[in-house]
Amino acid sequence: MKRVDRDTSIENIQIKPYKKDASYSYTLGAFPTYELILSRPDEVIKVLVHSSYTDMVGLEALCKERNISLEVNDKLIGKLSDKDNCYVAGIFKKYSCQLSKERPHIVLVNPGNMGNLGTIIRTIVGFGIYDIAIILPGADIFNPKTVRASMGALFKLNFHFFNSFDEYRRQYGRHDIFTFMLNGEYTLNIKDCPKSKLFSLVFGNEATGLDDSFLNVGTSIMIPQSSDVDSLNLTIAVGIGAYVFMNENKIYK
Repeated sequence: MKRVDRDTSIENIQIKPYKKDASYSYTLGAFPTYELILSRPDEVIKVLVHSSYTDMVGLEALCKERNISLEVNDKLIGKLSDKDNCYVAGIFKKYSCQLSKERPHIVLVNPGNMGNLGTIIRTIVGFGIYDIAIILPGADIFNPKTVRASMGALFKLNFHFFNSFDEYRRQYGRHDIFTFMLNGEYTLNIKDCPKSKLFSLVFGNEATGLDDSFLNVGTSIMIPQSSDVDSLNLTIAVGIGAYVFMNENKIYK
């Protein structure tokens, strides 16, 4: 394993409860911290561990292998986490990504809830989609609530922010666009899913969905549902769309 030289000035920053304008964020819990270390070791500033953590030896070995600083600090973990059972936290630098032009995308237009965003990230990675576009304004992808809800899946995909959907489409014009809407023209059917090797599935936010202008963008899709609910939860809708399109187009990683 290649060892990397780290910026010691970054390691020595004073870690405080999360703020959106900070240059760093953190994972809370052992599982997402391990995913951070394994997937983005170069972004890790340090790992904090509680003195009562039961797998100290294993964590120490992994951090040593990846040349990552490990610090036992019960007080700071308690300050960062609102849960009593948090024993590990990973402090990492915020970073940027570019989306792949050769893989399918999920596009979220103005997502508003950080927990939903994290769950969506976890879900699409589970179905083999590794690129997500966020049309601003939107929920903070680096907020610890988002990171926790993703269970570390955040560190396995590419994400990028766009000021408008038009900006996204100009950059990824080769992708077939499918907009998910309550009044979509095409009813999604698992036995008759549109065929596309390079698609973008577009979803609106939790409160308003996509406005009618998106009916004229690509192919509009409706997920059939009973009349007893007004709409599906955004995370459920994304999960259904991702599963059907990935399964029917047979492009799992």
